[in-house]
Amino acid sequence: MDDLTKILQVTTTHDQLTGAVNTPIQLSATFAQTDFDNLGEFDYARSGNPTRLAAEKAVAALEHATHGYLFSSGMAAISSVLMTFSAGDHIVVTSHVYGGTFRVLTDVLSRFGITHTFVDCGELADVAAAILPNTKAIYIETPSNPTLSVTDIAGIVAIAKAHDLLTIADNTFMSPALQKPLDFGVDVVVHSATKFLAGHSDILAGTAVTKRDDLAEQIYFIQNAVGATLGVLDSWLLLRGMKTLGVRMAQASASATQLAAWLTDQPQVNAVHYPGLPTHPNYQVQLTQAKNGGAVLSFDVGSIENARQLVKHLTIPIYSVSLGGVESIISYPPKMSHAELSAAEQVASGITPGLLRYSVGLESITDIIADLSNAFSNLGEE
Repeated sequence: MDDLTKILQVTTTHDQLTGAVNTPIQLSATFAQTDFDNLGEFDYARSGNPTRLAAEKAVAALEHATHGYLFSSGMAAISSVLMTFSAGDHIVVTSHVYGGTFRVLTDVLSRFGITHTFVDCGELADVAAAILPNTKAIYIETPSNPTLSVTDIAGIVAIAKAHDLLTIADNTFMSPALQKPLDFGVDVVVHSATKFLAGHSDILAGTAVTKRDDLAEQIYFIQNAVGATLGVLDSWLLLRGMKTLGVRMAQASASATQLAAWLTDQPQVNAVHYPGLPTHPNYQVQLTQAKNGGAVLSFDVGSIENARQLVKHLTIPIYSVSLGGVESIISYPPKMSHAELSAAEQVASGITPGLLRYSVGLESITDIIADLSNAFSNLGEE
């Protein structure tokens, strides 16, 4: 079945009682039990809710998983997965990791004896060299935020299997419409579902999916124990947003490809980071594991002042944190998504003072390019 068809199939679950096309919103914190000794499937909403379950099943199906879990945010999902590890465990983590994940690893999990080593996962030999006797997992993010570095998923999985390690992949930038890491042997996939899965900048949500029953049991235990679950209304909005995931990703990624190519020809741009460009160092790897380069790119305009002036003169993208909405969003990673990193850590991760991240929305690509062209023409005038 084509992905466009499957997305609609799994997000449109008819209500068996009434025939309603859309999943009912079950606004109930608790559920009446008819058997004194045997509780039903649902008892307390933290442990499970019919609306949330429908959305969890949909996300799992899109990622070719058998188990899916929804959380109150992307960081709640990532943190919950990382909380399945114990004191004394070690994790190899991509050095090109989202700032929120960086913060949890360095400032939270480190206090509980869970250690990590950051490594450039684009260099498979370096990943293998970073494995210690107490290493339990390799954590990747591909493409990475915000430099769009690409990790060879199959290569990482091969290393992990050779050392009996788990693999965890953040698939936020691609979404299951463009990339399915579980198909390459990854054990757990996480998302900030706030972004492309929901697609409308209206909810916070996170998800973790897996094919493995043992890992599913551990993730569910943390989800239920900690309680950072996705609310009922947000679960319903996520289901509604996912209905258009396929068409949104198709148009936005096509526009991003055009925009990246145009940016490479602009004299004000020092570098363009987009895995859909043939000039990207891992372009061929991207083609083997994803449909295209995705809908997010970043580019360097040389200095913070140039970045400031460019944003000032743009009229189409919203200047904000986040990404993956139907509207274009431009952000400044050094002060937004990766503000947790020191200046030296930012430079080491490829986050330069003039770097801007552009999440391409559904506006006309002609208008997007004209808007940027006008903004570039104003650089240096003030």
